Amino acid sequence: MSRAKVFFTKITGSYKENVFKRIIKLCNEAGLKDRVKERDFVAIKLHFGEMGNAAFIRPIFVREVVNEIKTLKALPFITDANTLYVGSRSNSVDHLETAIKNGFSYATVGAPLIIADGLKGKDETEIDVNLNHFSKIYVGSQIMDADAIVSMAHFKLHELSGFGGAIKNIGMGAASRRGKLAQHSNIAPKINKKRCISCGNCVKNCPATAISFDTDKKAIIDKERCIGCGECILLCPVQAVQIQWNEATPIFMKKMVEYAYGIVNEKRDKSIFINFLTNISPACDCYPFNEMPITPDIGVVVSTDIVAIDKASVDLLNLASPNKGSKVDSCGVSDKVKCVYPEIDWEIQLKYAEEIGLGSQDYELIEI
Repeated sequence: MSRAKVFFTKITGSYKENVFKRIIKLCNEAGLKDRVKERDFVAIKLHFGEMGNAAFIRPIFVREVVNEIKTLKALPFITDANTLYVGSRSNSVDHLETAIKNGFSYATVGAPLIIADGLKGKDETEIDVNLNHFSKIYVGSQIMDADAIVSMAHFKLHELSGFGGAIKNIGMGAASRRGKLAQHSNIAPKINKKRCISCGNCVKNCPATAISFDTDKKAIIDKERCIGCGECILLCPVQAVQIQWNEATPIFMKKMVEYAYGIVNEKRDKSIFINFLTNISPACDCYPFNEMPITPDIGVVVSTDIVAIDKASVDLLNLASPNKGSKVDSCGVSDKVKCVYPEIDWEIQLKYAEEIGLGSQDYELIEI
């Protein structure tokens, strides 16, 4: 079997060819024109960054990809699904406002913004996968309704998966609120009774009627009836409904991979992946802040193989020199992910992805 091709360019440019032209050249070398056709609806899956975070992909890079898709006479839109936790992206109104404030307006990127799983994270598509941890997965409907998917992922480290790249951008990022909860936890949310103000929002809006009041007039969740939709987490005005982040890290990673498999398998010949190895932060862009990048900007990689691109991204990271004063400076460990998160075996997600047929770790890096 031939090795997967991963196309790479450094983030710098020249008078003859700036970085924007190089990124488009990468996309075309990887086969964008073969995967996006005239009149295709194209979901450009992004992470818009939590309010206060500045490490996410710069919107001007997104604009170049949008413009190239438009030259193919396709219909691009930029998208993400709402977060499970309560923050600045947990419903479509806040999410869109955050995206626009972070620079992802139509005026900047040239494409409309559509939140993939609707106003409250309930607009989802069920996909059969029949894998080891899930028989079905739940994904933001607007992503699955699109004809093609372009993943634009900010590659960074992550406290649960070791790193977040294309697999996480698709597997976790495209999941509806129910899907995100299923990956993070194997039990129902719980009520913090000290915080509960007995407003009844969760009781009257639970689609499974799994929430009621106890004798103290505090909300209580019936674990047997709970369907794991996560709506109560969003609706509680005082954040008394709490996620039980109890899933073991190796299982979490495998669950995330199964979600990525289900989504990519539906769009096997209609997806392409772009990882930006810039502002590589030691934690997720979901935090309302970001720390010093652990290395100088490395570049951009593009591939049609979601596993190969993440493996190449880790390899390029580990070859890069650390930034002085960063979390990997003077670490003495060549594996920069293990340097920051020594307890996380990040290779699990790539090995499992390869095992279930999502892609290949065997790749050829082609520098443009």
